[in-house]
This record gives sequence, structure tokens and C-alpha cells, in this order.
Amino acid sequence: MKTTVRTSREGRVALIELNRPEVRNAVDESIRVGLLEAIRAVGLDPEVRAVILTGVGSAFSAGADLKAMLANPDESVRRIARVITHEYQPIVEAVARLDQPVIAAINGSAVGIGVSLALCCDLAVMSEDASLMPSFTTLGLAPDGGASWFITRRVGGLSAFELLAEGVPIPAPRCLELGLVSRVRRADLVLPEAMSWAQALAMRAPMAIAATKRLVRFAMSASLSETVSAEADMQTFLSKTEDAKEAVAAFAQKRAPGFRGT
Repeated sequence: MKTTVRTSREGRVALIELNRPEVRNAVDESIRVGLLEAIRAVGLDPEVRAVILTGVGSAFSAGADLKAMLANPDESVRRIARVITHEYQPIVEAVARLDQPVIAAINGSAVGIGVSLALCCDLAVMSEDASLMPSFTTLGLAPDGGASWFITRRVGGLSAFELLAEGVPIPAPRCLELGLVSRVRRADLVLPEAMSWAQALAMRAPMAIAATKRLVRFAMSASLSETVSAEADMQTFLSKTEDAKEAVAAFAQKRAPGFRGT
């Protein structure tokens, strides 16, 4: 039986791929279940220090599998709240809870829930000929999978409403300009760029990276005083780790540090 979400390893980097290229990686139940399992699995692997999420073929994801929904529309309507809260929500929250940084390699267009899956990642490399299309309103629906949360926090309320209400494709240069993605590269360089970036992050102190990820996400909804207090707590904890001691020793000895995550 075909695996619709596949995971592989390159050194300390885990690659998670949506694998339904024949339907442009449209998200069905198998992807929803498989993706959550894959994210949880890499989170439990102490050898993994960075993660890449991408799609096989020409698209990142064409969004929800509408053919599956149309095959049984009444059942789809009855299940929609459950799918969002019990399947999509756990996925985006699992990405947020991972200690490892997650890079979206947006190799092709991302539509609907595909936008949510791309933007829930910590960083993103996007193909110059790809687009993000939060097409919910074109189907008479509202954003889901956290799309309204991710986009609003990156671009502000005014621009977020415009992008989500219009639901038209946002080309890669505009995504970069708005801060929706981190880097834009030629299509054939997207995955190599993401892999190179992930490998570089994997060389850094794992607990420091995890703490930084938590602080950034916390700061998005916290006050300045709350954030500074959280920074103090994190710094106190990290200063006692073996990795912090190794960093100081490496600096004194003029060599690259060898972080062990302890």
C-alpha cells in the first residue's frame, strides 16, 4: 500500500514529504493521520535536530481533497468541525511543540489547508514560480487549520483580511515581501536550500534552538515584561547546560563546538 506521508533522514535532518503527487498532494484522511504520526515520531527521535516539510511532485499541496468530500458531502459537513479540531489542529500544534526547527520547502503552489501547513512551520523556502493561495472564501468557506492566525501575525490585520477575503494566489515575491516566507529560490534549488539551512541549524545547540523557538512563539502573544521574564528563565536554565560550557570552551580554544544536546 502506498505511503502518502513518507519520512527519511539525511544526517540529523528529517525530511517529511506529502506523497500524493497524482492529485498535487491534496490532503485526505491518510495525509492528515500520516502527517501527525510523522511529526510526533521525529519529535521523539533524539538524533533529529531539524525537520523539512515538503511535497512530492509539482505542488506543495493543493489543499483539502475536494473529490473525497464530494463523494459523501453530507458526511463531510457533519465531520468538518471534528476534522479541523481533532486532525488539523493537532498537526499545527505538534509542529509548534517540536523542539526542532521545521522548514517548509514550498516546492510548488500551496492552496487552502496547504497554506496552513506551510505557514505553521518555523521557516520557509519557496519556489520563485510557486504561490500561496488561501482560497477558502472562493469555496464559500472561512480559513481553517490556523491560516487566519498565521497570516494575521505575520502581516497584520489589514493585510491579512485582504489576502484571506480575496483568496487569490499570492506570488512568491509578494510572499517574501510580506514576510510570509523566509527565502525564495529557483524551483530546483528549493529543497537543496532547505536541506543546507536545516543542516546548518542542526549543528547548533539543540536546547538553545528549542528555547529560541519557544520564546519567539511565546512573544507573539505575550507582553514585553512577560517575554523578558521568560527569557531570563530560559537563560538561567541554558547557562547550566553542558552545551553552554562546550560553547565557551570552543570559543577559548578557537574551534567549532560539538553540541550534544545536554
